[in-house]
Amino acid sequence: MTFIKDIIADRFRDKSFDIAKPDYKFMKIKEAKENIKKRYPDCELIDMGIGEPDLPADSNIVKILAREAKKPENRLYADNGIKEFQEAAAKYLKEVYGVDHIDPYKEILHGIGAKSILAMMPLCFINPGDITLTTLPSYPIISTYTKYLGGVVYGLPLKRANHFYPDFSNIPNIILYRSKLIYINYPNNPTGQIATQDFYKRIIEFAHKNNIIVVADSTYAAITFDGVKPLSFLSIDGAKEVGVEIHSLSKAFNMTGWRLAFIAGNSEAINIYGILKANTDSGQFRAIQKSGIYALNHPEITQKNCIRYSRRFDLLIEALKEVGFDVEKPKATFYCYVPVPKGTKSGIIFKNADDFSLYLLNKAFICTVPWNSPEPYVRFSVTFEANNYKEEKRIINKLKERLLRLELVF
Repeated sequence: MTFIKDIIADRFRDKSFDIAKPDYKFMKIKEAKENIKKRYPDCELIDMGIGEPDLPADSNIVKILAREAKKPENRLYADNGIKEFQEAAAKYLKEVYGVDHIDPYKEILHGIGAKSILAMMPLCFINPGDITLTTLPSYPIISTYTKYLGGVVYGLPLKRANHFYPDFSNIPNIILYRSKLIYINYPNNPTGQIATQDFYKRIIEFAHKNNIIVVADSTYAAITFDGVKPLSFLSIDGAKEVGVEIHSLSKAFNMTGWRLAFIAGNSEAINIYGILKANTDSGQFRAIQKSGIYALNHPEITQKNCIRYSRRFDLLIEALKEVGFDVEKPKATFYCYVPVPKGTKSGIIFKNADDFSLYLLNKAFICTVPWNSPEPYVRFSVTFEANNYKEEKRIINKLKERLLRLELVF
């Protein structure tokens, strides 16, 4: 069947698919970890690269799934979702974020995870030659689909000098004229930066001025610490006129594999997403949506996670500072974004973030996620597996000991 490779769609033939591969850090790191485990089966690998919660979903969420899965009526296609889930999502937005102007029936729809929603948004708006603006670094899916459609991705670098916010002032007019979407993600993965009301106001003004739709990925919006209150893009005046916001149950409620999320905001954007979705999937299993309703009605579950992550950050940040890293505790997410050292006292020079991350993995059995663009950084995650505070302290102390032995130069 050698003819198959000759009739593959041009989008794959011209390497559009492969463009995403170098940026898809998770598969690259996963392969490297597996190699380490094979070479050193007895090692204790400290996995700071994990991008998902270390605990399973709350036991009550699991009980509801077990109960609802038995009901005959839940076997049916969910299509674009059940009304009860949309109502719970609207209630969640009001209670957690103070958003009280969302119509659950016209301005909210579920998705089979945030990833699928992000993948569909360019399909709703991008024609060949159109441009998607996206922050860099970023989750690659929305960029990938823009490229599949013959569109162009224009990156907005998140640099430390600009406090990891995009700079709109130097985007060329020709780019703005052709742009249809702008993708933002706050609290941000991987930098840990949070949004402010002023930042969202500037985004809304920018979108109005240039007729660009805002896609606000708020996957980590509820994971905040040290008195920082969760902030929704939709809570700002004018946001619903220019964009949508995506919320995921994966990070906030430890439901990564359950694949459940929702999109809320502009009714016209939600409507076209709904048309596309109806022609793409048949909806998430009704029993999972009903489990999600329980989760959304119990935001205290997320608060328990926040307490654990904050505690771990306190340990991690202190350890990294003692080693010599220039780092501060983030106010949200479960990620710590740190600049790459110059090298080691033994004369090793780190050419980029990949170089340093692989060095940590091979020499210290510490797993991180590297980013080279726009600046060389690595991401530490506090979702490593530990059963209690004592175990957390042991792991962080072990991490510090291993890092100190490397004699890093900053």
